[in-house]
Amino acid sequence: MFPLIAFLFLVVSIVEIYLLIQVGQVIGAGWTIFLVVLTAVIGVALLKRQGLSTLNRAQQKMQHNELPAREILEGMGLVVAGALLLTPGFFTDAVGFFLLFPPTRIWLVHALASRLVTSASIRMHSHRPHDHDIIDGVKYHKDE
Repeated sequence: MFPLIAFLFLVVSIVEIYLLIQVGQVIGAGWTIFLVVLTAVIGVALLKRQGLSTLNRAQQKMQHNELPAREILEGMGLVVAGALLLTPGFFTDAVGFFLLFPPTRIWLVHALASRLVTSASIRMHSHRPHDHDIIDGVKYHKDE
């Protein structure tokens, strides 16, 4: 897992530097810095709005004694989006905005949740005792 994360960190850094240089050559360094700061400010404002909406939905579910599992996963997506939006660069901002957009975030949450459920069920199935070791029955007391 660590080599994958290190590789992604390296690739994303190279892509960000390349994009910043390319945009800077076209519109200038000052405007590039302005755009990076502007996307961060807009992203944080949208993040706050989406976060409060997700929090409200989670609170409503908890008031109805329901587990806010989807909202928890969406909240984790929003945390990642916030980190990406605060990271200087256009590529990370694009991915961060992708996670802020509710339809894409919900799609990603469903994909992640189904993968987690499938993975958990496979692990549970592999650790389950053999069916021939289980005997179903009813225990009766002598008094009955």
